[in-house]
Amino acid sequence: MKLALAQLDVEAARPAANRERAVDAVEAAADRGADLVALPELWNVGYFAFDAYSRQAEPLGGPTLTELRDVAADNDVALLAGSVVEDLEASADAGEAVPADEGLANTAVLFDASGDRRLVYRKHHLFGYDSAETELLTAGETLQTADVCGFTVGVTTCYDLRFPELYRRLADAGVTLTLVPSAWPYPRVEHFETLPRARAVENLGYVATVNGAGEQGDAELVGRSTVYDPWGTTLASAADDPTLVTADVDPGRVDDVRDDFPALRDRRDD
Repeated sequence: MKLALAQLDVEAARPAANRERAVDAVEAAADRGADLVALPELWNVGYFAFDAYSRQAEPLGGPTLTELRDVAADNDVALLAGSVVEDLEASADAGEAVPADEGLANTAVLFDASGDRRLVYRKHHLFGYDSAETELLTAGETLQTADVCGFTVGVTTCYDLRFPELYRRLADAGVTLTLVPSAWPYPRVEHFETLPRARAVENLGYVATVNGAGEQGDAELVGRSTVYDPWGTTLASAADDPTLVTADVDPGRVDDVRDDFPALRDRRDD
């Protein structure tokens, strides 16, 4: 399977321009033969545009995710539509299962190549350090998985990388590829390179981080979108400029590594 990570230049509080970039990136990735494309965290509004969250929030069936669903189907690619600010009340009114019947969430959605929604992940660990996320958003409660091109795919978001127990839960659920949409800023470059590699090594599965690029107010995103294999080896990576990162990944590789090095089977539950 060819995986493409769309490291977008995310402009704060400019959803129309950001949406145009996202659509262009998905189409470019499809032209390069991608089977699965992933977008960054809060790519449409910008993670640090906290004042814009409430006015840009949408339900799961809102215009942003609807357009991305159609782009996935039109280009015959599976698509992790990054994450967007979800209006939980509007989603609940539409019959969606939500963690609260009001408020906002940082919500990632995975569509298959037919445009069918396969997975919804609401960020579990909300970032409080120099951030308004904990004040503005409601944390997610559930972990879903989806089968895509022979992989069992799971999703986590940015700050979740610091909590390894979440990734072990995904491994226990059979996940072989974890996608991590992010809005990781400078100066913590080494953390963004070390943590996902550790999550790949610990769970002997692929981990792919897809980060934004560019400045958002006083913050600048580090880029460094990267695909790590089950040994923690970097298969493809970027610097901090907008780009597409592509890598060929093989679900059989996970089985081979887990058979060769059975650390997951040697774990003590006590």
